[in-house]
Amino acid sequence: MNELNAGFRPPAWLANRHLQSVLPRLPPRRAAVARRAAPMAAASHQLVLDCGDGVRLMGWLSVPTAETALVPRRLAVLLHGWEGSSESPYMLSVAQLLHERGFLVLRLNLRDHGGTHALNRELFHSCRIAEVTGAVARAQSLYPDAILSLAGFSLGGNFWLRVGARAAAAGIRIARIVAVCPVLDPATTLAALEGGPAIYRWYFLRKWRASLQAKQAAWPSIYDFGDLLSEPSLTGMTDRMVRQYTDFPNLAAYLCGYAITGPVLEPLSAPATLITSRDDPMILARDLDKLAKPASLSLVVTERGGHCGYIDALGGPSWIDRTIVGELSRD
Repeated sequence: MNELNAGFRPPAWLANRHLQSVLPRLPPRRAAVARRAAPMAAASHQLVLDCGDGVRLMGWLSVPTAETALVPRRLAVLLHGWEGSSESPYMLSVAQLLHERGFLVLRLNLRDHGGTHALNRELFHSCRIAEVTGAVARAQSLYPDAILSLAGFSLGGNFWLRVGARAAAAGIRIARIVAVCPVLDPATTLAALEGGPAIYRWYFLRKWRASLQAKQAAWPSIYDFGDLLSEPSLTGMTDRMVRQYTDFPNLAAYLCGYAITGPVLEPLSAPATLITSRDDPMILARDLDKLAKPASLSLVVTERGGHCGYIDALGGPSWIDRTIVGELSRD
């Protein structure tokens, strides 16, 4: 594992970690990204992937123009964070830049994200790694001649690193992985959310409750989330969800189930770059010491950037967009 202490240096007025963490989701940034990403969105069509065991996941595939398409073809599969979607501004922003550079770009939605609550009966949780691995395998089977790379944010980065550790066994050929501020130890992240600024708890509680209500509306004869929705904290909601809707014996076992600390990443063979910041309010850099150290894994640890921020201009591509495109373009 190589550690690179590299290069995001925002202007002083953008340096605050909380501003970096919330700015990608604020209306001015969202509007600017939507305008810039319009060509990529217009070139996209919906793709439903058979992930095995009756599970389907949906994404949006954008196809480059004949003039810009790379030879050989390159397919970048992007994955959002918890309660994000294929339409999250950070997803659209990097997808547009990849589209301009001639990539096929698949913006994948996790189960019960991006309005897909009716696609699968069972409820989403973060240990559903088999179906995400299946989605990548299916995408590669649809484009067997394309060079496949993965880029993910927060929980999406966590999923991609776990997929990378399973790729050889699943017969998936991955050229490169970029994981931006991935969840390392979920127990640490949950504690940071509960003990940190209330805006983060409010955001995720609001988004998760809306998602559960959409799931209940899609499967009214199966789900009644009344007790779950009444829980006042993320810890209480997660604990109740685990006990009622998963096979895990308790909250601790569930959180351990999607941690990437310990030996989890030892089988990782595809070149992978993990990018995180020391001032991330949700993912604490101290947990990097708990990771396995395969030679394929490189760390880029910046002093600033917040959580999946890395914004150095309000409207244009961000530092993280340019970094991801640079990484995925490497031979």
